[in-house]
Amino acid sequence: MHNLKKPKILHVETVARSRLFNVEAVDLEFSNGERRVYERMRSSGREAVMIIPVVDNQLILIREYAVGTESYELGFAKGLIDPGETVNEAANRELKEEVGFGAEKFTFLKKVGMAPSYFSSLMNIVVAEELYPESLQGDEPEPLAQVRWPVDNLLGLLNETDFNEARNISALFLVREWLKAQGRA
Repeated sequence: MHNLKKPKILHVETVARSRLFNVEAVDLEFSNGERRVYERMRSSGREAVMIIPVVDNQLILIREYAVGTESYELGFAKGLIDPGETVNEAANRELKEEVGFGAEKFTFLKKVGMAPSYFSSLMNIVVAEELYPESLQGDEPEPLAQVRWPVDNLLGLLNETDFNEARNISALFLVREWLKAQGRA
């Protein structure tokens, strides 16, 4: 256990707001008397889910446009958990919306954060198995391309130029360890 004393928050002010984002300036005083103003994205309070579908010794990924990089990115289906939904319910809904399958079985792997200096967002990474075809209308502006990737070449994904988002890479290593523990990889 660490003995660090958290800084005292002196003032929080919204400095920018858009339809999706709320940026706050946070005035802090550290235990040694130093003061700094940090900026952070105010959390919506909603967590997200990332789904790793496994079928016939393959993972199912999607290729989706990412406006931040202005490119199509290869990764796992993901989305926000709606109010009142469990992690598994959100995973099943997002899987149906983005991949066209539902799942009978979900296994929670880990909850991860992203850039905690700026965000408090948390993503629940789950494996989906025992898939069945079922689609729901999602909010995607175009159909998402599906890519099936063999379990026996998981690390080959790291050589794909459009598979580079940190949460997807984290999920890849988590599912690799999960598959190893089951004797499947």
